[in-house]
Amino acid sequence: MRGAKAGQQSTTTQQAKTTCPYCGVGCGVTATVEAGTLSAVEGDRGHPANYGRLCVKGTALHETLGQQGRLTQPRVDGAEVSWDTALSATADRLNALRAEHGQHSVAAYLSGQLLTEDYYVANKLFKGFLGTPHVDTNSRLCMASAVAGYKRAFGADAVPCHYEDIEEAELVVLVGSNLAWNHPVLYQRLKVAKVRNPLMRVVVIDPRVTDSCEIADLYLGIQPGSDAYLFNGLLAWMAQRRKLDTLYLERHTEGFDDALAAAQQTAGSVAEVAAACDVDPERLETFYYWFASQLHVVTLYSQGVNQSSSGTDKCNAIINCHLAGGKLGLPGAGPFSITGQPNAMGGREVGGLANQLAAHMDYHTPGARDLVSRFWATEHLTPALPDAPGYKAIELFDAIDRGEITALWVMATNPAVSLPDSAKIRRALASCPLVIVSECVANTDLLPYADIVLPASAWSEKDGTVTNSERRISRQRGMLTPPGEAQHDWWIICEVAKRLGFAEAFSYSHPWEIFDEHARLSGFENSGTSKRLFDISGLTGKGQAAYDALSPIQWPVNQSAPRGTSRLFEEGVFATANGRAKLLPITPRLPEQTLSSTYPLRLNTGRVRDQWHTMTRTARAPRLMNHRAEPFIELHPVDAANAGVADQGLAMLSAAEGEYRGRVRISNAQRQGEVFVPMHWTDCFTKHGRSGALITGYSDPVSGQPETKQGAVALTNLPIDWQATLLVANDQTIKDSPGWCKNAYWSRIPMSSCERWQLADTAPITDWLATAASWLNVPASLWCEDSGSGRLRAAGIVNGQLRWWLMVGPPQELPGLIWLEARFNDTALDLHHRQRLLAGGDDGVMDAGPVVCSCHQVGQTTIIKAIRGGDISVEALGARLACGTQCGSCIPELKSLLEEERPNACAKQTTNPEMA
Repeated sequence: MRGAKAGQQSTTTQQAKTTCPYCGVGCGVTATVEAGTLSAVEGDRGHPANYGRLCVKGTALHETLGQQGRLTQPRVDGAEVSWDTALSATADRLNALRAEHGQHSVAAYLSGQLLTEDYYVANKLFKGFLGTPHVDTNSRLCMASAVAGYKRAFGADAVPCHYEDIEEAELVVLVGSNLAWNHPVLYQRLKVAKVRNPLMRVVVIDPRVTDSCEIADLYLGIQPGSDAYLFNGLLAWMAQRRKLDTLYLERHTEGFDDALAAAQQTAGSVAEVAAACDVDPERLETFYYWFASQLHVVTLYSQGVNQSSSGTDKCNAIINCHLAGGKLGLPGAGPFSITGQPNAMGGREVGGLANQLAAHMDYHTPGARDLVSRFWATEHLTPALPDAPGYKAIELFDAIDRGEITALWVMATNPAVSLPDSAKIRRALASCPLVIVSECVANTDLLPYADIVLPASAWSEKDGTVTNSERRISRQRGMLTPPGEAQHDWWIICEVAKRLGFAEAFSYSHPWEIFDEHARLSGFENSGTSKRLFDISGLTGKGQAAYDALSPIQWPVNQSAPRGTSRLFEEGVFATANGRAKLLPITPRLPEQTLSSTYPLRLNTGRVRDQWHTMTRTARAPRLMNHRAEPFIELHPVDAANAGVADQGLAMLSAAEGEYRGRVRISNAQRQGEVFVPMHWTDCFTKHGRSGALITGYSDPVSGQPETKQGAVALTNLPIDWQATLLVANDQTIKDSPGWCKNAYWSRIPMSSCERWQLADTAPITDWLATAASWLNVPASLWCEDSGSGRLRAAGIVNGQLRWWLMVGPPQELPGLIWLEARFNDTALDLHHRQRLLAGGDDGVMDAGPVVCSCHQVGQTTIIKAIRGGDISVEALGARLACGTQCGSCIPELKSLLEEERPNACAKQTTNPEMA
């Protein structure tokens, strides 16, 4: 039994317009399909989100495809089955548990990776027809506090700005946002705008000196969690210096007096705020003056603000300052939450959060429950549409842990990795009587807990819509046929719904029918006193052809705004009952995860430039693994010295909930007393590299968003007896991997022609050649050993083909891996290559060093050589090496290298005879 699949294979070359599946920027992509294969991608020059720009992850999208490692067959209790068997088992088991434990025992955990159409039918099934409110999404982990802040201030989850406002601003403030790494295309747009407008200023407020500081006119390295103190101080300063827009406050807002009183009570003088935030008072007052003196101010805030036990209050502290200064509803002005996954907003539009119903309506929206019930025709059902919100993410898994929820359907996300206190999450999953997982990848940390596995389509195959961070709806078009038996999520949900007895309500044959229903619901009884801001009724009744051709458009889209709406609240009328925006009194609170003598270091978690979420997509493009190949611990030199850890050595972080192991990166960009770890690594790629293992499950009481930015940890050296690097041919079987390093550390790094393993352990190995042969069932053909230092290099060759290559020693001693990797492609190693194999390269070939430019695979050593040779600008390096000429993400790192090497470059130039 199969549904209609998009993108049937063709022998011709075609181009398709689609949308990038990574961050919430929502970049347009032009994809080239040749003979049924997606051969290339580039930025869509006509898409208003990016105008042709793409980051390195986007440009590598075609490298992440292929059937290897995909889920292609449904499984029930570990056995592959037909779709009919899997769908019937899903429906039968859900029905049985509902009958035994009640409708509230069933839950769904969704994802911003789903398309709006998938999200819509999932929410409709669980809330509307199964009668459970317990439907939440991983957007809870990134967007929830921003959403709650907007709702409290504006009456709706409505981002007021659009991307052009960033370019039109006179002052752009980045708060808790490493825009250069996490939203690179927007960073490039901002960077270009700053060049065009020399009067524009950029302020970066972040505990870490990030690549975003490259264009900063002012940097405030605040103490983690102190954002509300800073913005309360700004509000008080504006009032004291008479920098308020009193006319705007009187006509369009309420609550100012209470908000100001709270700010004055908690903020105090500039010196007191500076002390609370641990920043220089003069620099702080400079920021206050710049903000208060400019009307056209955009504040971009992201996970550094949201992922906090008081994240909603921090968001409202920012919004308070914009309202007090009248700095929104204007070109180049507004509080702009720039968080989110590709469809975090689309998921909220259809009710994907536990506190929502559908069409941006909440349980407390007057008449909303009745309206949705009538539209879905569920009034007669028992159980009916829930009348109160369900459990948010952390609460949801707590309920599973205590046995209250007995059936969980997870779609397109990996809570076994991404949620705080991952040991507890895994315990809950293991105890849950029924876990259903819709997934497209065959190897994730979640799948061992699944009773039923449903193979889903992936980005290049899915067909539907997404909504980006500026409320822009774009089409994601299916170009390829899903492999094997994989199916679209909306089809899977609808087929289960039919078997549950709801066939009439889920009889869609194409995603456009789902989108049309969603759009009609947004406009249903949406007028007069019950008018709701989210309204895309102008997109109804268009038919499949118009849906297929849909151009990017920002909501609201209705009779009043048939071409969409770029900027909200231009008339100063908000989505509240009285039309006024509300300022909130904010009392700053410290992080719930407190430091102690046992756990003295403040933990920060986040993304790295070239990876996304749990790496199920990005790790399939080997060049994206080269910038940061292993899990790491970034810390200040003083903290490293105190703990006795060395740069590029291995260390361990411990917390009350668990531990994390990674390679040390010492950096002055890190505040003393704080450490940073990436969020991406999972048990599929490393041992003890999950950042969630270190985080306690504290959440914001308003938004339910977990506090993943302010953990408390201890740092110790990881004791090891040896380190080794092993390269293994992609088709070579490995015995017991990764169990070979039971005690200390391993990390698996996919490469194009082989797989790289970084290994370390406490148990000594006395015979490396025998051990390697036992791991790989291929004896060593070549080896060179220095028994005095414990160093060894060896290789296994079968029928002239390289099967494995081993170096015992720290990874700093590795030769350039590009040459070595190429040898795995040789069908018959010639004598010269055999002779150079243990050396790892040809005579005179320089190791390129760690990759800086992922687009063109340019290494640090190559760049430094060029700088010392006289290429002393980003433009000169680009002309010689091509680095920095494509997505631009590496330019801040290039500038750092130029600054570090400038004395060497100048010295070389002054002694160059030609220059003399």
